[in-house]
Amino acid sequence: MLTLAIIKPDAVHAGKTGKILAHLEGAGFQIRAARLVKLTTAQAEAFYAVHRDRPFYRSLVAFMTSGPALALALERDDAVTRLREVIGATDPAEAKPGTVRKLYAESKERNAIHASDSPENAAREVVFFFPERELRDLG
Repeated sequence: MLTLAIIKPDAVHAGKTGKILAHLEGAGFQIRAARLVKLTTAQAEAFYAVHRDRPFYRSLVAFMTSGPALALALERDDAVTRLREVIGATDPAEAKPGTVRKLYAESKERNAIHASDSPENAAREVVFFFPERELRDLG
């Protein structure tokens, strides 16, 4: 099963990308595709459209367009659930010890990494960054 992770601009800027990738691989994820991206406002708005009516939407779009981010298609059994466990709670102050966010996030808003929250969203989010033909070409 594939899921999507995005190492967010805060973590990329702080030089934490390699440590986060090593953490994910250490947790049994295989990197099936990776792409360094600088999202446009339109792309960030489309990607986070599910949050359009939430109070944090505008600041999230601004943050996600503030610098480069690393989009990842990750694979392993039960990928969505396991990735959510490995990254930890949205607020690093509430994240369990040893999780990506506990180790590398700055705050609830600058939380180092995005992960799909359901198999349905994972399917939609993976193809947002990696067209299916690209993923097929890897196999």
